[in-house]
Amino acid sequence: MERKLLLVFALTFLVIMLFQPLLKKYMPQPEAPQQNTPAAQVNPTQAPAGGGNAGANAASSPAATSRAAAKHPAAAAVTTQAAAESETVIENELYRIVFTNRGAQVKSWVLKKWDDENGKPLDLVNHAAAEKYGYPLSLWTYPGNVDDGVRGKINSALYVATASGATVPADLTFDYSDGDLAVHKSFHFDRSYVVGVQTSVQFKGADITAFPMWPSGFGGELTAPSYAAGQIVYQYDSKVERLAIKKISGGGTLPGPFNWAGVSDQYFAAAFLPQNPQSSALVTLRNQIEIPRYGSDPNSHVMDKVDVLGVAVGNLRGATSDRLYVGPKSLADLEAVSIPGIAGAEPDLRAVVDFGWLGLIARPLFLWLKWTYSHIVANWGWAILFQTVVINLALLPLRLSQMKSMLKMQRVAPQIKVIQEKYKKYSLRDPRKAEMNTEISALYKKEGVNPAGGCLPLLIQMPFLFAYYRMLGVAIDLRHAPWLWVHDLAAPDPTHVLPIAIVVTMFLMQRMTPQAGMDPSQQKMMNIMMPGMMGVISWNLPAGLGLYWSVGQLIGIVQQSVMNRTSLGREMREMMEKRARKKEK
Repeated sequence: MERKLLLVFALTFLVIMLFQPLLKKYMPQPEAPQQNTPAAQVNPTQAPAGGGNAGANAASSPAATSRAAAKHPAAAAVTTQAAAESETVIENELYRIVFTNRGAQVKSWVLKKWDDENGKPLDLVNHAAAEKYGYPLSLWTYPGNVDDGVRGKINSALYVATASGATVPADLTFDYSDGDLAVHKSFHFDRSYVVGVQTSVQFKGADITAFPMWPSGFGGELTAPSYAAGQIVYQYDSKVERLAIKKISGGGTLPGPFNWAGVSDQYFAAAFLPQNPQSSALVTLRNQIEIPRYGSDPNSHVMDKVDVLGVAVGNLRGATSDRLYVGPKSLADLEAVSIPGIAGAEPDLRAVVDFGWLGLIARPLFLWLKWTYSHIVANWGWAILFQTVVINLALLPLRLSQMKSMLKMQRVAPQIKVIQEKYKKYSLRDPRKAEMNTEISALYKKEGVNPAGGCLPLLIQMPFLFAYYRMLGVAIDLRHAPWLWVHDLAAPDPTHVLPIAIVVTMFLMQRMTPQAGMDPSQQKMMNIMMPGMMGVISWNLPAGLGLYWSVGQLIGIVQQSVMNRTSLGREMREMMEKRARKKEK
């Protein structure tokens, strides 16, 4: 069988060699290759202007070249490239995007409704990082798929641009080919924050995996904490994953499926929505740059190293077709982006906003706060104050319950001390020590005392404080929102008036509130330690949270003052004073 197989190969080779002269004589010969001439720069509103006749123009048009590259990649001898660098501007009422044909990427992505630290419209392109690590909508390719020269050319070549117009709805395409490499990008724009993205890359007739990317963070990041807030987030069905910086490796691939995947900081996000979630993949990008320690201060010479996050999302099996949301992490805008077919999850991008583990409280609190701002008082600071008053009035019954429980604990405190003295001689391992707990429990039951009654109201109030802290940390509506002397409720109070108010009000609250089961010396220590500790914690908290906290404490002081004047309050005060006199003796 082996000899027969070798004989077949030999005869086949002989026939091919003998028929070569006949093929050259009777078969049509291929035309001579055309001279490679670069296409002239395309005006977005006009047809491509090139030298030569109409047939040459048609051959060098982006559409014709794209079709030819798709149908006959092996014969892509005609080049498609621009003669010079130029820009194309696309804008609607939400954004103004400046594309460059060098690399067919974005140079500027300005959000018209959001401002930067200088009060100008915010540019989401982080130019310092993009110069080193890539601009938005450049392409990511895997090392090893092509040589470094081809990888660099994909994001630096001069593409031929064709646009249907400068205002939305609009379409913009970029094409480049040089005989071996053929790249096509197309974008669709409407009146939302969502942009349609399609990309494909071929090298020597074979598809190359190339993902569109948002590689270099956001332009609103000026300080180390703002960079530290960056994270990569993605969702499939009801599962949402959030990767903080310490969990991200640069160039790592996370296989899909993904309903959406992207990068975000405290207030803005760039999220890709793959048309084919099952074959999608996410490449995590993490790099370092140096920034002035004191933000945009031009005189600052102290530099900090910070991590810049980015993502590339696309199809592992050929051309990529995505939708891309680039904009604020505003619930109204995120919920306007529909994602069909998600089982057991919200059918939009609302999960991009991270309300944390107290989201069941934080999200309704924010919606209520936004309603208050829209319908009652058109200032976020006064809206927070109004909401604080309502919340504290609603929690007043819990304060009363806490005070009654503390009074009952004060009444039985002497009897509990007698029981504890009785069993003091026994060690904790002695079985008779358990009898002490039995007697104390019986005493509590007889007197109707709930040991947790004093702590339970406080435990109920604390989630509201934590939820408010989380809500204010992600509510973009409070970004740069002024109130009286505060210029930004989402940033720390620059005068530190609100943190000082928290310390003072907490000190007064501690002095006014009887402490059950605590001797006077311990109470004096707590009166100093607790406010001091809260002052340290609240010193750099958002001003909005400081306003909520200090106003809540002030309302608590008023409530405690009223309760101290009731018969219940007077009885507690008398018991505390009696214990203090005994302690002095």
